[in-house]
Amino acid sequence: MTRATYDDANLILRLYETRRDERMRTARAWFSANFKVKTFDELAALAPAGSDENAYYRMVITYWDMVASFLNSGVLDKDLFYPGGREMLLVWERVKDVLPSIRERYQDPEYWAQLEQAGTAFAQQFIERSGPEAYAAFLKRIGKG
Repeated sequence: MTRATYDDANLILRLYETRRDERMRTARAWFSANFKVKTFDELAALAPAGSDENAYYRMVITYWDMVASFLNSGVLDKDLFYPGGREMLLVWERVKDVLPSIRERYQDPEYWAQLEQAGTAFAQQFIERSGPEAYAAFLKRIGKG
């Protein structure tokens, strides 16, 4: 087990600053309120190509997929990130159902693989460790339970 560093803390602060960007805040708010799709067709209807909604969805997903890559590669300490990083888990839970149809449509079995790996680890290594009912309660709070 590694110990978090000042670089880890500084990276988390920089990531937080990015989340405060006005357009990113709008995208995150839209995503949290609206992104509940299960199929590619539902995604295409909710966020058609060229729309603001499509830009919001891509902005949120690519941001959290990037953060996930930092966690998966060890660039960012998971134990420092997890307590304040539940938004990444919310994003993973919202895309988890639609991901197989997106991968099929794009013929890319690795699409959002970083987010999948980090989201799964987050749930198993942090949330479930908090107690057997913690993950179920989280899912209920985000409208999936």
